[in-house]
Order: sequence, then structure tokens, then C-alpha cells
Amino acid sequence: MMQVKWNEQGLIPVVVQDAKNNEVLMVAYMNEEAFKRTLETKVACFYSRSRNKLWIKGESSGHTQKVVEILTDCDNDTLIVKVEQVGGACHLGYRTCFVHRLDKTGNIAEVTQKKIFNPDQVYKSHGNS
Repeated sequence: MMQVKWNEQGLIPVVVQDAKNNEVLMVAYMNEEAFKRTLETKVACFYSRSRNKLWIKGESSGHTQKVVEILTDCDNDTLIVKVEQVGGACHLGYRTCFVHRLDKTGNIAEVTQKKIFNPDQVYKSHGNS
């Protein structure tokens, strides 16, 4: 059986999708520890490159991701994790991180969603999740 292929930093990119409608919610990275923890707990766990540590999605916001299925691409170097999303996936307050429509010059033309939570209230004393 093939194993996932880690990049030079020991990470693998992860596209997170809603298990019901395949909406792309976010993109993150996992290291081997986050991958194993996700497999064991069925709760999405990632590796934060900026904070240099593991983080469980929803640990500070309560907006969790229950893992339904994990897929790998044909090269085994990228994952899709299909989840049941509770609340918003985006730390800015949106359901998905992909909310900015760009114009033909590459500038943000509009925001395509309304916020579903206020990040200032959710992250009063916590880091982003």
C-alpha cells in the first residue's frame, strides 16, 4: 500500500471540503503527527507553519471539523479531507476561506459571502483556528 509523500519540510497540503456538497472550505498542511492524530480521532488536526505547532480545527473557536473521508491524489502528495463542518471554517468569520472574487486584474472585486460569526467575539483571548 502506498503511503503519503511528505514534502521537503515534512508536510503535505490538505484541501478541506464539506462532505455533503464538496464545497472547498480551506487549505492547510499536515505533518506526520497531525495526519496520525486526524486518522485516530476523526477530528481535523493540522500543522501551523506560522506558529510551528499542531492545531486541532476548532480548538479555540468551537468550529470543528469531523472527518468523514480522506483521499489522496494520484501522486500521493496532496490530500482531500472531507468533513462535517460545524460553524465557519474561516478565521475571518466566513463559512469558507474562499470568499474573495477577483477581477481580471487580480484585485479583489467583491466578497461572495456574509460572515456567519464575529471573529472578535469568538477569538477574544485565543489564537486563530
